[in-house]
Amino acid sequence: MKLKKKIIWIVVGIAAILGGKHIYDRHINNNFMEITEGKVYKSGVIPPDEIADYVAKYHIKSIVDLRFPGTGDDINNPEVPQELIAEKVAVEKIQGVNYFNNGSDQIPTEANLTSFFKIMDNPDNYPVLIHCYHGIGRAQLYSAIYRIEYEGMTNEEARHKITFPLLFSSFDDGTEKGEYLKAYRKHHP
Repeated sequence: MKLKKKIIWIVVGIAAILGGKHIYDRHINNNFMEITEGKVYKSGVIPPDEIADYVAKYHIKSIVDLRFPGTGDDINNPEVPQELIAEKVAVEKIQGVNYFNNGSDQIPTEANLTSFFKIMDNPDNYPVLIHCYHGIGRAQLYSAIYRIEYEGMTNEEARHKITFPLLFSSFDDGTEKGEYLKAYRKHHP
């Protein structure tokens, strides 16, 4: 009986640690995550007055903003024009940092991908921060595409690395993003 209680407490402890990290990343750390050490990061919206701190800490040279106003989707794309302008103005005040707006729906168009590849093909743009509103949809999808295109990961490797747990996430089997990544074909040789 004592062993059973110990196992339960260990499981509860591990869940609390993992849950605490999730809460920290999601609500305090703007869903900020390293995709490739010293090269590519992803996040949700970082308040304009905090952007300079992230830029300095991670030596970010380019920010790819996947938001665009007027989508009519207040859950997945609740972008407000004033927020996009405030971010752009904040980034323009930071010397040596590029701001790219590549407004994308949840599934990118070919025009979005072409723009994204143009940014990512330029070595002068690194390290790059890719972000959307929440940091758990478009930013993760584009991060997976980055891993497929530039790091040679398979679609499944990139899809499984993008979120934990994959099960019941927006990248799970049968979901729009999950099926998109499974069917994605490399654009770069």
